[in-house]
Amino acid sequence: MLSLYNRIPSCSHRNFPKLPAYGLTTVPSPPQEDATIACLVLETDPQILASTLEKHTVQWTPELVNKVLKRLWNHGPKALQFFKLLDRHPTYTHSPAAFDHAVDIAARMRDYKTLWTLVARMRTRQLGPSPKTFAIITERYAAAGKPDRAVKIFLSMHEHGCQQNLNSFNTIIDVLCKSKRVEKAYSLLKVFRGRFRADTVSYNIIANGFCLIKRTPKALEVLKEMVERGLTPTLTTYNIMLKGFFRAGQIKEAWEFFLRMKRRKCEIDVVTYTTVVHGFGVAGEVKKAQKVFNEMVGAGVLPSVATYNALIQVLCKKDSVENAILVFEEMVRKGYVPNLTTYNVVIRGLCHAGEMDRAMEFMGRMKDDECEPNVQTYNVVIRYFCDDGEIEKGLEVFDKMGSGDCLPNLDTYNILISAMFVRKKSDDLLVAGKLLIEMVDRGYLPRKFTFNRVLNGLLLTGNQGFAKEILRLQSKCGRLPRQFRL
Repeated sequence: MLSLYNRIPSCSHRNFPKLPAYGLTTVPSPPQEDATIACLVLETDPQILASTLEKHTVQWTPELVNKVLKRLWNHGPKALQFFKLLDRHPTYTHSPAAFDHAVDIAARMRDYKTLWTLVARMRTRQLGPSPKTFAIITERYAAAGKPDRAVKIFLSMHEHGCQQNLNSFNTIIDVLCKSKRVEKAYSLLKVFRGRFRADTVSYNIIANGFCLIKRTPKALEVLKEMVERGLTPTLTTYNIMLKGFFRAGQIKEAWEFFLRMKRRKCEIDVVTYTTVVHGFGVAGEVKKAQKVFNEMVGAGVLPSVATYNALIQVLCKKDSVENAILVFEEMVRKGYVPNLTTYNVVIRGLCHAGEMDRAMEFMGRMKDDECEPNVQTYNVVIRYFCDDGEIEKGLEVFDKMGSGDCLPNLDTYNILISAMFVRKKSDDLLVAGKLLIEMVDRGYLPRKFTFNRVLNGLLLTGNQGFAKEILRLQSKCGRLPRQFRL
């Protein structure tokens, strides 16, 4: 088992269908160019990577570089190293999109020094920063628990050569609402609505924010204010409120609101019906959810893949996975192509039902629909294997997360490290230590609890030497393991 962590999984493991033990018999397709380059970046010694990339016979294009950066998304340090080396390439120049990717990666790693160096460089090269760049930055600051800083960044956009407008204003209030800072967003709306001419979208964002924290009466107040200011609610507005009632568990109010929408002859769309199907299902009203689903076609509204996903998820959670799979197969027969969400919902349902072999078969089917498993797919399967005591199988699946195909994220490492403490074996705790080191190497900052847990486990199992190595690593991680000079 320890041999799995003597190195980062090699590219020979990248093609997921090489898991015959779980029924995955799809023939692997040749690796794409961006996957090959991602492998090269991950497996080449940093000292010789620059010369290796220069020798690599490839036509560097913005599209290719963006694809590689996306593949390296969950290995921040390597992604930034690749970006830095290509920035010195004699025949290639980074696009604004590549800079935005790099900014996002640095912000996610909370490497703010690198982030602002990149922003300054964009400006020097007249490649930005754009409103999209600032949307990325403010979202990352808010997610890191720094909403005040996010607001200050929005207010200082013009200092970086990017003027604020209504779209950027709507973006910052949306960022605040999605990070549950709705009151702050609402205060900002009141202060700046005149300057930026707040529109229906602005008020929809605030109403949705209050719905996210289950304050539907406040959301209704916002909509009343919106009408008083001469703005007309849209179907999106009504769908926000409908979803808000369901989210708050106000099923009766949601149904009455839906009926009022019908009476007012709102042009009810597939989003409305999908909201009702999902809302009733989550509340345990499975028959009512199915009835609304069946009524859609009669009302002249065809279900979308999202509608099927909602019904499948409801059946998995509140009915049975077998019935969910019947709907899945019916969906396919009718010509719909399942997407990543469809597969993830079914796979989670099968895992929850203890049908791990069938879950792995569905992962194999994903390629037939040109739908690659993502990190959430892998995390669900790994978690359930570990919860079932099948830790070796969980580790096998982890090892199949290809170096340049689908890299582990913070959740993956936390799931596996926690699993290593179940059996209290010395070897398992060594694996936990190796996972912790790899996690930090990939730009993730473990919680103090995780560090201390691994340290205590290693000490209790007589691995004092390795514990000292982890302690040294912890001392380096006051903020981040390392920063990049760009």
